[in-house]
Amino acid sequence: MSHNFLSKVGISVGVLIVGMSAVAGQDYPNRTIRVFTGTAGGGNDITARLLAQGLSALGQPVIVENRAPIASGELVSKAPPDGYILMVAGNSFWIGSLFQNVPYDPLRDFTSVSLATKSPSILVVHPSLPVKSVKELIALAKARPGELNYGAGNIGSSTHLSAELFKSMAGVNIVHINYKGGSLLVNGLLAGDVQLVITSGSVLPSVQAGRLRALAVTSPQPSALAPGLPTIAASGVPGYEFVSFDGLFAPSRTPPAIINRLSQEIARFLNTVKAKEQFLSAGSEVVGSSPEEFAGAVKAEMTRLGKLAKQLGHKID
Repeated sequence: MSHNFLSKVGISVGVLIVGMSAVAGQDYPNRTIRVFTGTAGGGNDITARLLAQGLSALGQPVIVENRAPIASGELVSKAPPDGYILMVAGNSFWIGSLFQNVPYDPLRDFTSVSLATKSPSILVVHPSLPVKSVKELIALAKARPGELNYGAGNIGSSTHLSAELFKSMAGVNIVHINYKGGSLLVNGLLAGDVQLVITSGSVLPSVQAGRLRALAVTSPQPSALAPGLPTIAASGVPGYEFVSFDGLFAPSRTPPAIINRLSQEIARFLNTVKAKEQFLSAGSEVVGSSPEEFAGAVKAEMTRLGKLAKQLGHKID
């Protein structure tokens, strides 16, 4: 996501309510709302269930249903555009479409409602690596091209793209070692099988225990989720940014009055102290946005990462 987008949106979501018609979508909803999202217990699922609490203020039940990410996307893309079937999704929703055929178009088949949360990743290294900063890591990698390796998931995963973006922008040659899941790649790093990983804040307990060394966060500004850590951008790779974020989508052609009503309720919810605390404890920061801002961010992110995918030599269908 672009630095400009995050810096402009911030977390002052209350302003979204200003200027909205008080009667927008006033006859909506009058029955149960279903929110589809990814695997139970995952980041998207947690976001969906917290947003469902906020949307319950509309006066109707809000039920979260779990599907495989592509299955959720296909189901919602084909749903009636009436605001009763929604989806919470994150980066993998549009990144995946850059690396594989999916039965929907992330831009054409959905209407963005609101960006909800963001969470940076953390660049961590095994303590045996003789570096204590990003600049030292870059210097070592340039002195030993092709000798260092990093652990990441499959091609197109957030752990893979964040590391490849780092390699590209820092001008270093570090080899990708593929792991099937986040816990496996962290275990690989803990065992010293790989030298570095860019992954979620779930590694922080291992950092605090001295088993891993954290060098920086991937967000454009320092994060409350990793206090005291500098950004990669301010540590020798200007402009670097890779932030995971979740948001709410509706099928395309959903009436603007319904989109605005949903966005309004999400804004109210995200601006509460309770919501901010709940999301922070779940490992993410509240953002909030207008539908237009979120749509622009998705398009910009697909363009930016699409260029990286082409640079990596992966075919974009």
